[in-house]
Amino acid sequence: MKMAVIGAQWVLFLLGLAVLASARPKSGPEHKCKSGPVDLVFLIDSSRSVRPHEFETMRKFMIDILDTLDIGLNATRVGVVQYSSQVRSEFSLKAHAKLDSMVKGINQIIPLAQGTMTGLAIRYVMNVAFTAEEGDRPKVPNVAVIVTDGRPQDRVAEVAAEAREKGIEIYAVGVARADMTSLRAMASPPFEDHVFLVESFDLIHQFGLQFQDKLCGADLCQESEHGCEHVCESSPGSFHCLCLPGHTLNPDGKTCAAVDLCAEGKHHCEQICISSPGAFTCDCNQGYQLKADLKSCSMIDFCSFGNHSCDHECVSVLNGYHCRCNDGYRLLDDGKTCQAIDLCAEGKHDCEQICLSAPGTFTCDCNKGFKLNKDKKTCTNMDLCNTVEHGCEHQCVSTPGSYYCVCPEGQQLQEDGKSCGACRSGNIDLVLLIDGSKSVRPQNFELVKKFVNQVVDSLDLSPQGTRVGLVQYSSRVRTEFPLNMYHTAEEIKAAVMKVEYMEKGTMTGLALKHMVENSFSEAEGARPAGRSVPRIGLVFTDGRSQDDITEFAKKAKDAGITMYAVGVGKAVEDELREIASEPLDKHFYYTTDFTAISTIAENLKLNVCPEESQGEIEVKDPCACESLVEFQQATMSSLEQLTNKLSGMTARLEQLEQQLLSRK
Repeated sequence: MKMAVIGAQWVLFLLGLAVLASARPKSGPEHKCKSGPVDLVFLIDSSRSVRPHEFETMRKFMIDILDTLDIGLNATRVGVVQYSSQVRSEFSLKAHAKLDSMVKGINQIIPLAQGTMTGLAIRYVMNVAFTAEEGDRPKVPNVAVIVTDGRPQDRVAEVAAEAREKGIEIYAVGVARADMTSLRAMASPPFEDHVFLVESFDLIHQFGLQFQDKLCGADLCQESEHGCEHVCESSPGSFHCLCLPGHTLNPDGKTCAAVDLCAEGKHHCEQICISSPGAFTCDCNQGYQLKADLKSCSMIDFCSFGNHSCDHECVSVLNGYHCRCNDGYRLLDDGKTCQAIDLCAEGKHDCEQICLSAPGTFTCDCNKGFKLNKDKKTCTNMDLCNTVEHGCEHQCVSTPGSYYCVCPEGQQLQEDGKSCGACRSGNIDLVLLIDGSKSVRPQNFELVKKFVNQVVDSLDLSPQGTRVGLVQYSSRVRTEFPLNMYHTAEEIKAAVMKVEYMEKGTMTGLALKHMVENSFSEAEGARPAGRSVPRIGLVFTDGRSQDDITEFAKKAKDAGITMYAVGVGKAVEDELREIASEPLDKHFYYTTDFTAISTIAENLKLNVCPEESQGEIEVKDPCACESLVEFQQATMSSLEQLTNKLSGMTARLEQLEQQLLSRK
C-alpha cells in the first residue's frame, strides 16, 4: 500500500497553475514547475446537472493544469475518468507520454449526462485506474482530484475511506450545488487543504493565487500592489493581469468588462436573449415556450393540456384557447357546448312532404306510395307495378308505395311471394330409417330406395317447407344425409340412389336411439320445437330386431315424433305396433314382398293432398294439408284397404313361421 507522500500543496499547485495557464500560451519546457513524479487521476462529474458550458470550463481547467506540469512517462503521468450513472475511463496513466496527445484526448471527451454515482467512480479509480495494468508506478504518489457539482446518489464514505487506506490522496473540489458533507467524506485530511467549494465553475481558478510563491519561486502578484481586478499572473520579474472567462481586459490592463454577447448581436435567440459574462441563454415571450434547440420559440398549445372541455374542437390562441363547433352546429353561451342546427324544426326548408334533418342541413323525402321528383323537393304518386320489375307470375296489385302478387283461383302464392302453384303438402321434418340388414338382399334394397324416392316426390321440399333426412341401419347406424343437407327433390333423390347397402344385422332399437338423439336435433337441421313444425319418423324393416326397441320407441313418441312403421316379409307385427304412433291401425303397414312397397308409397303420395288428387278445387283454402292430423288421417284412410288385403297373408306367414320354429 502506497504512502501518501504528497500534501495539500500538490492540489493547490494544480489549481494555481490552472489560473496561470488559463489565458496565456502554453509554457515551454524552461517554464515548467518541477514537482517530482506523480500518478495523477482526474475524476470528473459529467452528470446531467453539469451544463455544457460548465463542462467546457472543467475541460479547460484540466488542460490549463496539464500545461504547467512536466508531463512524461518518467515524470508526471495523468489519467482521466468521467462518471455519471456509470464510469468511463477516457485514458489511463500509461496512455499518453506527451502533452499534445493528452490535450487531444481531453478535447474528445463526450459527457455522459446521467446521474451522479460518485461512490461507484471512486471504487473504479481504486480498483482499476491505480493498477500496474493501467500504468500506475510503485513508490510514486497516487493523487485523485474529484470535481463534482452535486450530491452523490450512492454511498461514498466507506469506499473513500478504503481508497485512502490504500494510499490514494483524495482532493474534493465542489462547485455550485455540491454537498460539503459529501466532500468532507471523500477527501483526505486535513480538510482545509483537501476540500474546496466554490459557487461556480468560473471561480475554480481562484484557488491558485495564494500558493503561487510556493510553486514557482517569487510571486510579484503576492509581493506588490498589482491592481488586477480579477487575476494576477506572475512571470519572472514581472506580472500581468487576466480576466475570468466571459470577461475582457480593458485598455488600462487591469480592470475587466463583461462580454455581452446579447448586446453585440452574437446570438441566435428568436425572441429574448439573456446575457451572462461571455455567454447567453434564450427565452421566449409570454405565451410561447422554448423549443428543443434552446433558441427558437413555439406558441404554447393550451389545448394539448387536455382540460379545455370543448364539445367538438379546441383552438389554441396566444395565451389561451377557444372552442369551435363542427359544421352544422352552433356554440352555446357556455363557450364549450355545441348544439346541432335543426333546419327542419326551424322551418328553414322547402320539402313538400317529409324533411329529414341532419346537423346544419336537411334532405327531402316522400310519404309511402310517392316518389321524390328531380327537384329533390316535391313528390309524385307512383304505381310500382308499372315502374319496377315486380316478377309476379299472374297479376301485380299496386298499393301506395308498394305492391303484391295474386294468383288465379285454385292456386296458392308460393314462398317467393311471386310464383303460383297448387298445394302439395304441409311443412314437416321427415326422417326415414331404412333397414339395410343382410336379409334385405341387394336387389330388394334398390326397391327400398325407389320407395323412398316415391315418398319424396309427394312432398313440397324447401328450406322453409318440408325437409327430409335419411338413416340406414343394420348392425350399426349410419346417417346418409341429415335434414339440412338437401333442399330440392332432385338433390335428395340423387343422394338416395347413391346410398350403399350395409348388410349384416338388424339393430332397430339402436336406429331409433340415433333418430331421437341425433336426427331430430337442430344441429342436423330440425327446426326448433317452438316453431311447431311436425316431426315424422318412418321406420322400414324386413325382420325381427336383434336388440330391444321398447325404450326408444316410447322416447320417440314422448318427444313428439309421429312414428310410422312399414314391415316387409319377416317383419314382426308386435314390433311394428310398438314402434307406430296411435291409433295403431293407421300408423303401421305390412306387405309380404318388396315389390308391393311401391303401392304403399303411391298411396302416401295420393293422400298428401286428397282434394287435389280428386279434382276438388272449389274449396275455401286450396292448401288443405296445413295440419299434421289431416296428413295422418288422409294417409291412413287410403292405406286401410291395403292393410285388410294383406291381413290374410300375414296370418298365413305366421303359421309358416311357427312351423319353422317347431322344427328347430
